[in-house]
Amino acid sequence: MRAIAVAAAAAATVHGAAGTAAAGGGLHGLVPQPLPHKPSFTLTDTAGRPFRFASATGGKLTYLYFGYTHCPDACPTTMADLATALHEQSPAVRRHIEVVFVTVDPRRDTRRVLRTWLNHFDRSFVGLTGSPTSIAAAEQSAGIPVAPPSKVTGSNYAVAHSTFLFPFSPDGVAHVVYVQGFHSADYAHDMPLLLRYSH
Repeated sequence: MRAIAVAAAAAATVHGAAGTAAAGGGLHGLVPQPLPHKPSFTLTDTAGRPFRFASATGGKLTYLYFGYTHCPDACPTTMADLATALHEQSPAVRRHIEVVFVTVDPRRDTRRVLRTWLNHFDRSFVGLTGSPTSIAAAEQSAGIPVAPPSKVTGSNYAVAHSTFLFPFSPDGVAHVVYVQGFHSADYAHDMPLLLRYSH
């Protein structure tokens, strides 16, 4: 699975240099090889309930992102752009889309902190947390290289994390991935197209 991230990173370099989309079929995202399949993991949602990612999001276009609420740039930008793109869709499209944000900073991102932060973007966004071990296992199951643990001192610290955004279509496959440099217009354009991939 780690090869997925490496391939996407290489494609992202091309995207950043040329400013052009790498996907076929009219999609704006980058095409990783092999195409990632929806991972299966269980974490805890902001209400304290177990959230079984694969089954809870079955049949939907599901955006999966690993980040943290104190992130100064990538995380809030990605969530804001996703919220904007989602609000541009018709109700018929929106009800088939789920956004799942997994914190990589469970020390500061309590369930309450995570819920409050996500509500700034969209109240429908799902926030997940867990032990550092279970979160790392979820990252690995998604094919994301796990960053080495940060040296934590005090309460003001940065956490290294991936900026990959995985949109798993209803067929359980991410036909494209996104990295920093994509915007709400790209997400909005691709949402109806990604929904067409079904079982």
